[in-house]
Amino acid sequence: MGNIVEIRDLAVAAKTDSGRVVDIIKGVDIEVAEGEVVALIGESGSGKTTIALTLLGYTRPGCRITRGKVLVAGRDMVAMSEAERQHVRGQQVAYVPQSAAAAFDPSQTIMEQVVEVSRIHQLMPPEDARRKAVDLFRALSLPNPETIGARYPHQVSGGQLQRLAAAMALIGDPEVMVFDEPTTALDVTTQIEVLRAFKSVIADRNMAGIYVSHDLAVVAQIADRIVVLKGGEVQEVAETEKIVHTPQHAYTKELIAAFHPVERAPADPRAMAQRNAILEVKNLSAGYGPTGSDSQPSFLALKDVTFRLAAGESLGIIGESGSGKSTLARVISGLLPQSSGSVTFEGRELAKSVSGRSREELRKMQIVFQLADTALNPNRPVRAILGRPLTFYHGVRGRQREAEVDRLLDMVRLPAALKHRLPSELSGGQKQRVNLARALAAKPELILCDEITSALDTVVAAAILKLLDELQRELGLSYMFISHDLSTVEAICDEVVVMYQGEKVEEMPTNRMKSGAEHPYSRLLISSVPQLDTNWLDRLEQDNELMQAVAGR
Repeated sequence: MGNIVEIRDLAVAAKTDSGRVVDIIKGVDIEVAEGEVVALIGESGSGKTTIALTLLGYTRPGCRITRGKVLVAGRDMVAMSEAERQHVRGQQVAYVPQSAAAAFDPSQTIMEQVVEVSRIHQLMPPEDARRKAVDLFRALSLPNPETIGARYPHQVSGGQLQRLAAAMALIGDPEVMVFDEPTTALDVTTQIEVLRAFKSVIADRNMAGIYVSHDLAVVAQIADRIVVLKGGEVQEVAETEKIVHTPQHAYTKELIAAFHPVERAPADPRAMAQRNAILEVKNLSAGYGPTGSDSQPSFLALKDVTFRLAAGESLGIIGESGSGKSTLARVISGLLPQSSGSVTFEGRELAKSVSGRSREELRKMQIVFQLADTALNPNRPVRAILGRPLTFYHGVRGRQREAEVDRLLDMVRLPAALKHRLPSELSGGQKQRVNLARALAAKPELILCDEITSALDTVVAAAILKLLDELQRELGLSYMFISHDLSTVEAICDEVVVMYQGEKVEEMPTNRMKSGAEHPYSRLLISSVPQLDTNWLDRLEQDNELMQAVAGR
């Protein structure tokens, strides 16, 4: 079995904000055999995605390959002309992005976009391409494979869109697939479906794969070998089993340790009950579509939800894609008006929409969105993104504003030099930290966190959670955490609410989540969390009862 990918002495340089050129990839060697999946792991900025993109002949803006070879099926992507690379992309090597939402054009149907590669390269007649796309939809376990292509991207769930992005990459029968954090933004039950689909397609087609991820538990299910990266250099390479159970390098050991964040000390329920509520949600219903005669929207995404968040505490909201988690955050923040019920903040009932709320109410409650790619203005540098709320809420300008921007960047562990960059010049983890810093700029009292650690590697995520915990103690902040990562909820939340199909099905102290969950769906969610065990997914597939529950939930 020969190597389909050979990266030899690869170096990539980038120009800094001061104009200095520095190496960000420093003489990396990686091999991938036919039918093998190799994972690239490491913290944000370690070079994972930069290396993966060179397989398609790409570099980020401001970067260039300075030496080395990137051989795909014997052809050097570095030495090729751009016209030759375009011919290779989609046919010999294809890419599945981290953010499927950003990869699809919202104005075109899914089918039009999935078959585009076959049209560009004139691989087959249009009707054959459509039939092949339907076969791929079926192979990737997508619902209604014959008709899902007629929908638009916004009409499918996040997990479905991620598998459709894989179908778009597979339509040209590539020999190598590059997966760039493809399950990062997915809830645990959806993640199982997507992982199983990817694993099955790779095995059936005997494809090679490069799998970029910060999630060691996910990598353990799909990768044959792991390459550990830090600062653009390889720290350790070994079979997955060895990395997971007997890591040799100190940095690899640090990654493994960060996978198990310290659980939050249980809060005293009586003390919480005695604290004033910063947020009270009562009988909240909301949805989308035209309003009927009963004043209810045609589709209800939230149904009669009630809970209370005590001041200075943290509440976790968990549930699968489509359970109403993000809709709940949108209603509370005033981005989506509720159809019935009320949202009370600091004892005062809030107006249904942002336009009816005072500037002070807006300042005190901030939301950090899940997808930093779409939440940050791509045309504005970081200094402007962070400076805007400083001026809007606090009237800060000039040198004071610059100093505050530097302070905010330091608070989220980013160097001040990044303030001159555009979002496109940042890694996924860096963008998410800018997203958090923007919320902190308002000096809020409640932060609605919508999957804010989903794009962060384990080491940085652990540092962010520690930071949030410190800020809570110092500033008395309250958090509402929406997350599919139950370890995040365990690390930062006092209570957890479980959502299913728009309803609250259970609420409990976080420390009782694993041992004392009573609702069947709560137990399903908890048992669906990937374990740092290379056989976990295979054992799960043998658990017919659980897999049927995942498939038919």
